Amino acid sequence: MNIFVAKLSFNVNSAELGELFTEFGEVTSATVITDKMTGRSKGFGFVEMPDNDAAKLAISKLNDAEVDGRTIAVSEARPREERPYGERRQGGYQGGGNRGGYGDRSRRY
Repeated sequence: MNIFVAKLSFNVNSAELGELFTEFGEVTSATVITDKMTGRSKGFGFVEMPDNDAAKLAISKLNDAEVDGRTIAVSEARPREERPYGERRQGGYQGGGNRGGYGDRSRRY
């Protein structure tokens, strides 16, 4: 089972995340997601556990638990939604168009 872990402290690394879940069973992989440019943690990660029962127990015990001073959120990971190439997300700056200037210069008095 793939497990999503959110609200992680920026100090937690992948090894520490994996150790947190080994108490409940075998961990296949643990990854804290980092920013590509800075290498800094984005505050969330994923843990894979081969035993679904152990994974469900880990989710129930670790959800809302305090880790490194922060209350984490743990749930079963959902599959990533595929979007067509070029589809924009909602929000953010969308550009402007012609917003100023002196108006129509062809009109003279």
